[in-house]
Amino acid sequence: MFGLGTPEMLLIVFAILVLFGAKKVPEFMRGLGKGVSEFKKGMNDIQSELQKEETKEDELKRREADLARREAELNKRIEEKK
Repeated sequence: MFGLGTPEMLLIVFAILVLFGAKKVPEFMRGLGKGVSEFKKGMNDIQSELQKEETKEDELKRREADLARREAELNKRIEEKK
């Protein structure tokens, strides 16, 4: 993870504890966790919207193909009657 070893990670954790204190770190982590969960929720919402749009596009393409097929059948019938 970013080329950091155990000693570097321990130094970072120790520095955070010294700077913010033991009481602020859990609050900070809680806030960070909420932020991450909101981000994931937003990403899931975007993905579901994109899937809905793809489904709509697929349905429109299917309908267009069906209409084109029907139009071809009708044109064929008209030509047969002439």
